[in-house]
Amino acid sequence: MSLSEMSEISEMSETTILSPRALRRLAGAALGALALLATQCALAAIPIEHWTASTGAQVFYVHSPSIPMLDINVDFDAGSRYDPSGKAGLATLAAALLDKGAAARNGQPARDEAQIADAFADTGAVFGGAAGGDRGGIGMRTLTAQPELDQSVALAMQLIQAPTYPDAVVGREKQRLISAIREADAKPGVIADKALAKAMYPGHPYGVSATPASVESISRDDIVKFWRDNYGASRAVITLIGAIDRKQAEAIAEKLTNGLPPGSAAPTMPQVQMTIPASEQRVPHPAQQAAVVTGQPSMARGDPDYFALLVGNYVLGGGGFSSRLTDEVREKRGLTYGVDSYFAPSKQAGPFGISLQTKKEQTNEALALVRQVLTRFVNEGPTEAELKAAKDNLVNGFPLRIDSNRKLLTNVANIGWYGLPLDYLDTWTGQVGKVTRQQVQAAFQRHVHPNAMATVIVGGPE
Repeated sequence: MSLSEMSEISEMSETTILSPRALRRLAGAALGALALLATQCALAAIPIEHWTASTGAQVFYVHSPSIPMLDINVDFDAGSRYDPSGKAGLATLAAALLDKGAAARNGQPARDEAQIADAFADTGAVFGGAAGGDRGGIGMRTLTAQPELDQSVALAMQLIQAPTYPDAVVGREKQRLISAIREADAKPGVIADKALAKAMYPGHPYGVSATPASVESISRDDIVKFWRDNYGASRAVITLIGAIDRKQAEAIAEKLTNGLPPGSAAPTMPQVQMTIPASEQRVPHPAQQAAVVTGQPSMARGDPDYFALLVGNYVLGGGGFSSRLTDEVREKRGLTYGVDSYFAPSKQAGPFGISLQTKKEQTNEALALVRQVLTRFVNEGPTEAELKAAKDNLVNGFPLRIDSNRKLLTNVANIGWYGLPLDYLDTWTGQVGKVTRQQVQAAFQRHVHPNAMATVIVGGPE
């Protein structure tokens, strides 16, 4: 699993195939409404409703009448951390192939992938399946007008409850995934990210990445078993944002999950080794610039230090041109075009990391400076001026995090997935505003240990 996959944002891959009629209706529905939605979300409480469906699925719903559309996520506890040994890539295939064939279900005829695409084109819906480190599932956007709404929901129900995973499609998509992995594995940044994940998470699924060999070993039977074991209603979180009422939301949640496989109990995951030995790997590569990454396991989502680390990281390297790392490494010394730091919290402790690219001959100087800046920040924390600027930028930028139904869906899905408070979005700016210098300093000292980080350099001097 790459580092980018660890940052769970519930974004599903989408295939957009719209009929002319659907395109006209979508355009007419959306124009002029997004600005109103952003204003409403930023100024008013976001009324998230939550209940448990009769099937055991957890449901989170927001009534958003500004646009006559509905966005749905169905997240399952079915991420790549459950890939069997030697079969990394299984969760990815299980999710991505849900819309490639479906058996007859609840009055819906059996469909192949072309018929499924045509059916979504008729309703104007957008559907996709994807998997990350912790979860896998589907996302769908559909009109709320009838009969499009009922037809789209019925089709989504059929795809998650009765996927056929045709042999020919499985073979084709495996080869596509293998080709994509081989292409990505030629890039210094990808090589560095995968090596860093392995070094940060020894003996843990978070450190495992799919390879051509692991994907090739996956059979159709493996995919079907993964779906049966992990796509049960009791391991589902449904998020609905749109112009439907509570009664409709309840009915849709029941319809989507009443007929899923029984599933099995989630396997027990090994504990993340929070303290790792300092290490440094240098990987030869002919690229003109070296890719440098360094990091360690840091925090799980929901950690009480989350907001202190969020604000502190904005100062350190997450705030673009206003960050310390950019100022010291790029602006003052010209050692890179870009450097950033990040936290990627997951169900278990996700990583803290820093990444940059630099000229090969400047690699050692740039890395030494990054370590120096990080160590000083952990020891001293931000200045009052830096803290105020970071909090102002984060608070003022908050409306952009929820300025569309899709972004709001992502945030509410994360609330459901990670068990965050229902008023999390309402209190977000207040939580940021309360962070102090002392809290940032203490949080970084608890979660970031500059002398115990793994480092990978691809393409630098040996």
